[in-house]
Amino acid sequence: MLTDTILEDDRWQEAGLPDIAERAARAVLVHLGHDPARFEIAVLGCDDARIAALNADFRGKPQPTNVLSWPAEDLSSETPGGNPLAPGDAELGDIAIAYDTCLREATSAGKSLADHACHLVVHGVMHLLGYDHVRDADATLMEGLEIAILGKLGLPDPYMLN
Repeated sequence: MLTDTILEDDRWQEAGLPDIAERAARAVLVHLGHDPARFEIAVLGCDDARIAALNADFRGKPQPTNVLSWPAEDLSSETPGGNPLAPGDAELGDIAIAYDTCLREATSAGKSLADHACHLVVHGVMHLLGYDHVRDADATLMEGLEIAILGKLGLPDPYMLN
């Protein structure tokens, strides 16, 4: 298995996070030309309180967020809009996803929890692989790839305004 999913919040079991995470992570790696069998990703399914504590500890922002990621290595491109470096380590890193925030965002956008969680895992894996959205050119690259990957999974463009 590519993903090792740890569920601190039991609601993620009912939502199917282990299968969602595996499917989403595989889709990202295959789309980007990487062999999923070579890599490992840890995924933490938690609640808002836990992700708020992680967000405070690692980003200095003591509030809940939808997804956090911790890459095992910095693969980012120094050139705006440039492709990241290829991963060298088998362990790509860790992702945490918050049930409460994910459900709230999905409901607000009229999406299923599973579809939104899939997008957030895709987004988190992209971060593990060195993609980012701070600079405009990087955001354009990352969002375009996310849209393509989600499209292959049968999901609509998450950035299209309703």
